[in-house]
Amino acid sequence: MFNAIRTYPAPASLAYRRSYSGEDVYAELKKIFFDKCYLCESADPQDVNIEHFEAHEGDEDKKYDWDNLYFCCSRCNNLKGTAFNEIVDCCDLAHDVFRAIKLVPPLTPRGKEVLITALDSHPSSEKTVELLDRIFNSDNTVNKKMTSEYLRKKVFVQYSKLLDQMIKYFDEVSTDAEKEDALTRMKMLIRKSMPYSAFIRWCVLDDDELGPILQEFMD
Repeated sequence: MFNAIRTYPAPASLAYRRSYSGEDVYAELKKIFFDKCYLCESADPQDVNIEHFEAHEGDEDKKYDWDNLYFCCSRCNNLKGTAFNEIVDCCDLAHDVFRAIKLVPPLTPRGKEVLITALDSHPSSEKTVELLDRIFNSDNTVNKKMTSEYLRKKVFVQYSKLLDQMIKYFDEVSTDAEKEDALTRMKMLIRKSMPYSAFIRWCVLDDDELGPILQEFMD
């Protein structure tokens, strides 16, 4: 997951309480969340939902509350449902959500799971791990199994881009210019605006040489 900075004032259409998914709401959330689902980090999702961080369940205040609206793909929204009101809040800048949850990508394009670990004992972190496991590793129905496999493959593709640059950086015949180019590309891959940035960042931090070099660029 990644931290996002919510902008104010709230989109004007929310004041009329006719819809929480007006064009102005959608456009602003798209910018705030880098056009990524705030849960799975898939970029430019084809089927976007304006998601309620806390399920409104008929509560008009929660339904139109700007602070309660998030940019989410329809799959993650459906998996979250009303059962995960107490996950970590990526818009709470007092909470580094990236470092609260460690995400490890699959080792192959057909890897059976991603590894998800809470790094603190806060109940919201544990609840987030439960939700992310459902998002990335579900296999209790044919549809969920297929969509989870597809999602993990997309994570691996992004991870493979990092591996390409790591190989280039550590190759004994790489020139200084090639090493610098590899570092530049890795700096791009770890930006939180990039898809699956949490996975990529943890892979970098786990490297004894690259972690200290690149962690300052993890915005």
